[in-house]
Amino acid sequence: MSTSDDGKSPSELIDGRIKELGDWRGEMLARLRALIRQAAPEAIETWKWRGVPVWEDAGMICTGETYKAVVKLTFAKGAALPDHEKLFNSSLEGNTRRAIDFHEGEAIKEDALKALVRAAVTLNKTKAKR
Repeated sequence: MSTSDDGKSPSELIDGRIKELGDWRGEMLARLRALIRQAAPEAIETWKWRGVPVWEDAGMICTGETYKAVVKLTFAKGAALPDHEKLFNSSLEGNTRRAIDFHEGEAIKEDALKALVRAAVTLNKTKAKR
């Protein structure tokens, strides 16, 4: 697994993770990444905790973790976000985070996901102004 100590940018490390997965998880992570970029073009990609892709804009938007059976987007302040389409299906018990587990072959509700990403950015910017 690559670390930022090897001189690669976070975006290059995320590219590498997608390629190294080489299966549906890499394809899913790439699709989710593209949707995050569409919804939050100002967001920056970072690489934290020894290998977790993170998207930030005025604070953390979400992380993109890959496991054997799921690709998980964890929204740092998900509990405070409107989730009209009920995308959040994981980490529901906490007071702050919320996550979406994506399984192999599962369709992505693209518009709803982009709305969540935009809401996370708006929340971050609102809190940053205080």
